[in-house]
Amino acid sequence: MLLIYTHKISPRLKYVFKHVCTRVLGVKVDFTTKIETFIAHDSLKMSYTKQQLGNEFFVKSHDILFEQGLSDLDINIHDWENTKCFFYNGDKSAIPFDIFAASFYLLSRYEEYLPHVKDEFGRFTAAESLAYKHGFLNQPVVDIWSYKFKDALQTQFPEFKFPEKNYTIKPIIDVPSAYNYRLKGIMRTLGGLIKDIFRFRFKNLYIRFAVILGFMHDPYDTFKYIINRQRYTKFKFLFFFLIGDFSTYDKGISPNKKKFVSLIKHVADYCMVGLKVSYFAIEDTVILKKEKLRMEDILNTRLKASRQSFSRLNLPESYRNLIELEIQEDYTMGYVDFIGFRAGSCTPFLFYDLDYEIQTPLKINPYHLMDHALLKTNSLLDKKKVLNELIHNIKQVNGEFISVFHNYTFSDEKEWQGFKELFNIILESTNEA
Repeated sequence: MLLIYTHKISPRLKYVFKHVCTRVLGVKVDFTTKIETFIAHDSLKMSYTKQQLGNEFFVKSHDILFEQGLSDLDINIHDWENTKCFFYNGDKSAIPFDIFAASFYLLSRYEEYLPHVKDEFGRFTAAESLAYKHGFLNQPVVDIWSYKFKDALQTQFPEFKFPEKNYTIKPIIDVPSAYNYRLKGIMRTLGGLIKDIFRFRFKNLYIRFAVILGFMHDPYDTFKYIINRQRYTKFKFLFFFLIGDFSTYDKGISPNKKKFVSLIKHVADYCMVGLKVSYFAIEDTVILKKEKLRMEDILNTRLKASRQSFSRLNLPESYRNLIELEIQEDYTMGYVDFIGFRAGSCTPFLFYDLDYEIQTPLKINPYHLMDHALLKTNSLLDKKKVLNELIHNIKQVNGEFISVFHNYTFSDEKEWQGFKELFNIILESTNEA
């Protein structure tokens, strides 16, 4: 156990030390404000305060972990060996930056509470983030800093054995619509036919008729392939099905269709299944509750995980709504069009509510890659290079790689050529030494 001496034990301090020390490094922590207790402790220990007590392992503290609410922070980014960091704390500290304050800033999504420009869907964009502006979005900096902290501790306490942690993956399959042509109902099918005719999309017209008449497989129906891939990996895939009502933004299959319900049940026999929260349910707990109960009725078990449509997040309200309905995990934290680490970490963490200054029970599982972001890279070779670099960065800190692919990504459509191979690279990345 690591004992931390500090002048004040605040909720922020407890939250971030538990993430860095326990979740990332696997070491339990405890806190004290009593010097006698600190001196008496004969194992791993450090002080986190303004002034060093003696010759102990000391990290000079930044004020952010002892404050409440938001303040106008002066953030200066510095190079630190192979990475970048902020909240420089001088030469007397065992490490040159207050990584705990910096980690809290990123994990709490402090910057998303500050004034910023949103995109057309009301989302916080990568371009607005500190990580993007200063070129460290592609690194899991919180985990990198944690391991630098571990190395410094190990030098001071060479006898102590840190537990080992392994690289893992969690493949996400997002299903906004299980089928492209099937189970769409008469009106939607007629509408699609008319659009195809007026836009001269005769190939689409042919495929639509062939699928509806049963002569051809629906291009979005890739579930057999995905489940087959699941059988050959020890890591469970997590599917998110949209079962919300039809709207301007959500054009999935009606949950009243028995064949669609049967599909969800079939997938749940092999993989984990969560709820893809519809666009309007994100900010309306009445609709969200209806969708949650609907999914629980299909699965015949309590809903554990959710993911928001269009990766929309409005902090802190979006997460509070999930907490209110006792949803335990969320998989929305990431950027649709950029690869990288929105919260600076590849280790799942708990949501900290900055308004209420409390650690909540909601587990945030940040994703680091969505298939759409890879479309920005031209050749398949370049896509593989980008993907392998991302995997390498996560492996360096024994993190968890969460990727988001869609059911249509595995279709034979030209846009998604080579993506099966990219998905297999992720699955096979756990087999390598």
